[in-house]
Amino acid sequence: MLPIIFGTSSLGNLYEDLPFDQKLAIVKACVESSNGGITFFDSAGKYGAGLSLKSLSDCLEALQVPPEKVLISNKLGWYSIPMLGDVQQFEPGVWVNLINDAEQRISYAGILECFEQGNEFLGNYPAQMVSIHDPDDFIDAAINNDEKAHRYLLVLEAFKALKELKEKGIVQSVGVGAKNWKIIQKISQDVDLDWIMVANSLTIHSHDSALIEFIADISLKNIQVFNAAIFNGGFLTGGDYYNYAWVNPNTPEGTTLIQWRDAFFTLCNACNILPAEACFYFSSRIKGVKAIALNTYLPEQIKSNAEMITKIIPDTFWLALVEQKLASKSLLKILELL
Repeated sequence: MLPIIFGTSSLGNLYEDLPFDQKLAIVKACVESSNGGITFFDSAGKYGAGLSLKSLSDCLEALQVPPEKVLISNKLGWYSIPMLGDVQQFEPGVWVNLINDAEQRISYAGILECFEQGNEFLGNYPAQMVSIHDPDDFIDAAINNDEKAHRYLLVLEAFKALKELKEKGIVQSVGVGAKNWKIIQKISQDVDLDWIMVANSLTIHSHDSALIEFIADISLKNIQVFNAAIFNGGFLTGGDYYNYAWVNPNTPEGTTLIQWRDAFFTLCNACNILPAEACFYFSSRIKGVKAIALNTYLPEQIKSNAEMITKIIPDTFWLALVEQKLASKSLLKILELL
């Protein structure tokens, strides 16, 4: 059965300031859905400038969850610093009511600083899996090609530090997570990875055939593939953000996205299928994908999310999706229906 990775960006006050009781209920539901097994959490120093890590640790402590029953992946690259002024400088408006700010530190020394700080926030639940967080964003921020090349070298130096942590037995595995899968492909040619996490790119709405081929190829090398953001940042289940950018209904791009979603919802309703179930089914059946990362603000959603693993979506739904031009025939090929 395909495992679920529980995302924790909501614990870092993503778009909304959640009270501790709600965060506690979220973590409790995640643990309970694991049925006594190991609960897999994915977090990052970027999430609320460390707030997600600290909240996760506080909740696990309050629930008295044994550390050996938890597996934590920490995406590294952002370091929490004191806030100067009333509003944080990094991603203002994305993270709500923070007490700290964050700055990017991607280098050999910087990534080790992020790792050490992350474990301080996590307390008795240190990260066993580590990665570089969104190296695509870091490299794309360069002002010219020379700086891009330099930033890529810094990324490789950061991976060198993480590989040393693994060699010393401090962490179990090293991976990479990014929204642009092509940077993952490039890094995989230069770094011996244990796993990759692809975000926003392997969804029912967005699934590049070249990416599908890459996933199939990389899985043959015993590199684990985790699929994250399978709802395109919540948009495919009714949210206002597509890949974490607000969808403006007054623009051509926004209109196109909303029209697609309206038609998708209509088809799901006609087939008595929840949009989330369709999204999960497709994203989990891509050859090579070993786990799905899900995130929620609602504790009561955790159980239903976990139950999606067993939901079967009939072939007729996928055929109708293509017939209504909501997907290309490549989707049927991915699902082995063509």
